[in-house]
Amino acid sequence: MWLRSLCDENTTVVVLQNGVEQTEGVQDLSPRASLVPALVYIQAERLAPGRIRLGYGDSFQVPRGPWAEELAELFEGSGMTVEVAEDLTTAMWRKLMLNIAVNSLTALTLRRMEVFQDAHVRELALGLMREASAVGVALGARLTEEDVQRTLAFTAEFAADNGTSMLYDRLAGRPLEYDALNGAVVRQAEKLGIDVPLNRAVTALLQALRPLDTGGAGVPRLPRAA
Repeated sequence: MWLRSLCDENTTVVVLQNGVEQTEGVQDLSPRASLVPALVYIQAERLAPGRIRLGYGDSFQVPRGPWAEELAELFEGSGMTVEVAEDLTTAMWRKLMLNIAVNSLTALTLRRMEVFQDAHVRELALGLMREASAVGVALGARLTEEDVQRTLAFTAEFAADNGTSMLYDRLAGRPLEYDALNGAVVRQAEKLGIDVPLNRAVTALLQALRPLDTGGAGVPRLPRAA
């Protein structure tokens, strides 16, 4: 494959992907390269070909290592900031707690972040986050109930008309990344013997979604929140 052909023992591949299993799907494609997982902090919406609406964020995190300084130099002047995470495992699971809730629930309801003003939705989000936290802790993440509550509170800081990548993918008819988010929680929980019924149910619902019927009008557009 093209990636294998381009990589050797002197190559560093930075995997910019959601979830906690960033490098697992790339290892076989570039077995000689050094693989670096990264956490991306950007919220953007594709409005049309070549037109992107940036909601917030301009950085990504990598674990400490010889690649960190090289990446910082590579992206100097680009508008992107490279940050070093001293504990990437905790950072990954903390971000996953947020993603499994905001991405899945906006995609399922076809509503933007204003949906989290609903108390029932927030209660469901809290349950999803607590399940992910339990799995993350079992895998070495340093998370507490305070982290869960802080993550839930963070949803209120989003603008009401912000969306999520999974919501935008569903609207555009693209495949959904639920397997890397809620699906990852379910997979890791099964290995550990931890029960995660809410994430299992949400994963099943996302997997069962059919393409939206646009009535021939193309990609549906969501109204902005009032």
